[in-house]
Amino acid sequence: MTERKSSPGPDERWPSAWEAEPSPKPPRTATRARWILAGLITCVGAAFFVSAVRNGRADSALLFVALPVLLAATLSLVPARSTHGRTFVVTTIVLLLSAVVLHEGAICVVLAAPLVYAVVHGTAALIEFVKYSNRTYALLPLPLLLLGGVEGTSEQLRINPDQTTVVTRTVALTPEEVRERLSRGPVAAPARSVPLRLLGMPLPQRVTGDGLEPGDRWLFAYHGSAHGPGGHLLAEVDESGPDRLGFTFVEDTSITGRWITWQDAELRWRVVDAQHTEIRLTVGYRRGLDPSWYFGPLQDALMHSGGGHLLDMLALR
Repeated sequence: MTERKSSPGPDERWPSAWEAEPSPKPPRTATRARWILAGLITCVGAAFFVSAVRNGRADSALLFVALPVLLAATLSLVPARSTHGRTFVVTTIVLLLSAVVLHEGAICVVLAAPLVYAVVHGTAALIEFVKYSNRTYALLPLPLLLLGGVEGTSEQLRINPDQTTVVTRTVALTPEEVRERLSRGPVAAPARSVPLRLLGMPLPQRVTGDGLEPGDRWLFAYHGSAHGPGGHLLAEVDESGPDRLGFTFVEDTSITGRWITWQDAELRWRVVDAQHTEIRLTVGYRRGLDPSWYFGPLQDALMHSGGGHLLDMLALR
């Protein structure tokens, strides 16, 4: 008779292929070093933030690129279940606190949020990849990001801050009718542009002034008062011709001054046919946000929508 082999007891079972072996605990020395490094990175990030705010460059790439990189690096070094989950939560808290600190500049935080999330999660992913693959060359993009974070920390370290946007529109009016409507001056109107409505961009709530002669002024007041918390923008006609109108901005205390400095504007119009006229609005402005590769196209798109809104206020639809 063959001997029956007894099945192994609970303590003698072979481990199944799907049973995970307990991961070894990291040595205390490595954990302590990790915390020290995280603390140093946090101190450097805090120093960067304080420096940016004190120098009046809270809207520079230092805040939107370099600081998120340091933040993500710190969080990636702290042991926990999910690096990306922790990174998302802390980044969201930092963005909300920044919105509170910046007050009327909170719209800058909204515009910068996609960039900040991309930077922190990209940095966290790179560091996680290096930790588990030991391929340190993957960290090469991080110094480049930190180097790019100095853009905007001073006027000498800005890339093409002066920009121009052009809005062209054809209306069913004769040139004489166009000039007649311009002579009335603008009137406050609700925004028709989807980006302006979605972002809650501040718009003039009270507009006064008319005339097309040099020296005539148009005033755009925010929050319903020319001297209220929203401030105002004062434009003056400096050139006037049969088919063009030029403006300079002589005073700007508006709420938009944190991210836009208005410089000049020009309106031109030409006959298309007997019943239609083409209007071309050109606005020159100085961008207040950095880095340029992100905020340049973004602010140009918003200014294009704002130019369309100005034509709406002039009843040139």
